[in-house]
Amino acid sequence: MHYADRVHAGRVLGARLEHLRERDPVVLGLPRGGVPVAAEVAALLRAELDVVLVGKIGAPGAVELAVGAIGRHGEQWVEVRAEPVLALLELSWSDVADTVAAVKAELTDRARRLCGDVAPRSLAGRTAVVVDDGVATGSTIEAAVRVVRDLGAEQVVLAVPVAPAAVLDRLGEIADEVVCPLAPVDLDAVGQWYEDFTQVDDAVVRDLLSR
Repeated sequence: MHYADRVHAGRVLGARLEHLRERDPVVLGLPRGGVPVAAEVAALLRAELDVVLVGKIGAPGAVELAVGAIGRHGEQWVEVRAEPVLALLELSWSDVADTVAAVKAELTDRARRLCGDVAPRSLAGRTAVVVDDGVATGSTIEAAVRVVRDLGAEQVVLAVPVAPAAVLDRLGEIADEVVCPLAPVDLDAVGQWYEDFTQVDDAVVRDLLSR
């Protein structure tokens, strides 16, 4: 199966999540491509729609190696530290302070552009459904799941249209529930599972969040 576009993917995903409707969940999309998928899920569940902003903290001299992540929801910040990686590299969190500051500035700017004056939904004690348009390595959405949990969500459900089976196994260790209709053994690029994988711009995200 391939998805026609993100709207189609969101509807397929939402149909797998109908059992959550009675829990009054908050649906959180990862900008930007995850938000149109999340919007369809939220519509089917009659749920609130919001975003969770996450930025990876790369190791000095090896930016692709994550030593942690920073998450923002409204005015709340959460730091997720990969302590085993920091220990292996003989680094402390203060050693990446400049990177943390840069990522916070980037996420602050993105929040202003995407959310404007839209007030964030409270996650305290809620069921949070974290949605993206697909997963390749899983590092970003793993950080998002940890951030949402640290922000007080009682239950965290990870929902994506497509992801590698091995990555889903890992994510299942940190999420309370994982829902993914397509789990190929090999996944080179998320876009290969969509007929239309057009880039989503800020205006689309703002429009979906303001509805």
